[in-house]
Amino acid sequence: MERLKIMGILNVTPDSFSDGGKYNSVEDAVLHARRMTDEGVDIIDVGGYSTRPGYTEITEAEEIDRVVPVIEAIRDFGPGISIDTFRGSVARRALEAGATMINDQWRGTYDETILDVARDFDAPIFLMHNNDHAKYGDVVEDMIHELLESAELAKSHGVKEANIWLDPGIGFVKSREEELEVMRRLDELVAVGYPVLLATSRKRMIKELMDEQLPPSARDEATAATTIHGIDKGVAAVRVHNVSLNRRLSDAYVRLKGDLDG
Repeated sequence: MERLKIMGILNVTPDSFSDGGKYNSVEDAVLHARRMTDEGVDIIDVGGYSTRPGYTEITEAEEIDRVVPVIEAIRDFGPGISIDTFRGSVARRALEAGATMINDQWRGTYDETILDVARDFDAPIFLMHNNDHAKYGDVVEDMIHELLESAELAKSHGVKEANIWLDPGIGFVKSREEELEVMRRLDELVAVGYPVLLATSRKRMIKELMDEQLPPSARDEATAATTIHGIDKGVAAVRVHNVSLNRRLSDAYVRLKGDLDG
């Protein structure tokens, strides 16, 4: 079993749902990136545009101004750097600055030029399930169908198949019961053949699963439980706020599982 990849979240925004404002100066962002690097992060996901409920719309120029100085400051730390954006112009400037991957929460459908950027830089791209309708027959079958449509769209723009990742989009356009169904059947998404990124960290689903009024920062242990579930279902990476906990727990679980399975 390959070691699980850990993508650490670095929000350089004033209004993200969990840590808005904590890292929206270059100095604070660099300190957090260094801490995640020391904790064993594989990918640092830099985002300058919040999508929390009630988020503030910003221009492409503002988004670029937030993320590029941070990427330039951390590009030699060692981990890969993904740019969390759905705008092609932002992705291009981020990759020019030293990012190596694209994390698109609109799976290439909001701005198809982002797929051209992935092609031009030969960069891996994470395609997250999202849409503008939120109505499903079978949520898992519909999700897989839409993600595979996006994978084909990416390939039609020249993105290499080996550079395509899929993300089931927990926290986006799904009810809680639909999200639980997706979690139960993650192996069906894994089975289509693309590597899968699971991103549940501190989200509302976690709070409701615990049936407690926990603030986002207190949801890390429950998030780590979903990481273990993801490993069992075959995901290749998780996107988390607490790198240290998920790194230590996932490594220990894989070692233990290997010993128990012989």
